[in-house]
Amino acid sequence: MTNQLENLVESIKSKVRALKKNSKKKPYIKMDKSSSVKVEIRSKKARKLIDKTLKAADRLGKRPIP
Repeated sequence: MTNQLENLVESIKSKVRALKKNSKKKPYIKMDKSSSVKVEIRSKKARKLIDKTLKAADRLGKRPIP
């Protein structure tokens, strides 16, 4: 029984070492954003800016929004 347990532990250790060696390599290649995603990000940022500007315009004469 002890021998089987030792074999199991050694097997697990070797698998962990192999995983550590493989993890040093990049697991994937980073892809650039597509043009449609870039447009979507810009439009979301623009929408937020427009909303913030409209809120500030609605509060004319009142304390400014930080």
